[in-house]
Amino acid sequence: MSFHLFTSLSFQEAVATGGHHAGTARIFIMFDRLMLLLAWIGALLFVAAGVMLTYEVVARYFFIRPTIWAAELSQLCLIWGSLLGMPWALAARRHISVDAITRLCKPGMRRLLEIIAMAVVLVFSVMVTFKGWEIFLESFERGRTSGTMLDLPAWVAEIPVVIGFALLAVQAVIEIVGVIRGKDIPEGAHE
Repeated sequence: MSFHLFTSLSFQEAVATGGHHAGTARIFIMFDRLMLLLAWIGALLFVAAGVMLTYEVVARYFFIRPTIWAAELSQLCLIWGSLLGMPWALAARRHISVDAITRLCKPGMRRLLEIIAMAVVLVFSVMVTFKGWEIFLESFERGRTSGTMLDLPAWVAEIPVVIGFALLAVQAVIEIVGVIRGKDIPEGAHE
């Protein structure tokens, strides 16, 4: 992913103009790099979940020595991995999209529909972030646990909802700004 996804100006053009776009460009690039890093971390968490579950199967069925940790920790890896990867997936257009109608629209209408779609993502993400924060805070304050063999604090599985959806909201704003600035609207990843 590169900076041109976010704006019609390249980073070099923004810096060369000496205008306010240079600061915005730096922020977009830093956020872009953070999202790519989090996507890679998410991918590694998926690999870790696969390794843990494979280990669990081998330990359980070949050595008759099941673990008490593999299932719960792999679930946490999948939760964290999915939620950390959401903003990158939005920017890279890796979410499933239904574009049968938007393909038939003129470019101006497609831009408007893209802004509306990103605004819906933004509103939903903000709502989930705030509700997720309430749930996390309550679990943290009350000392709620998972109630499983590991009995981990419940907030360990709840805070990634807050982080993931807050970052998704920021990415939705970046997408809206990009469309307003004239960014090309990519085709859906799943055609």
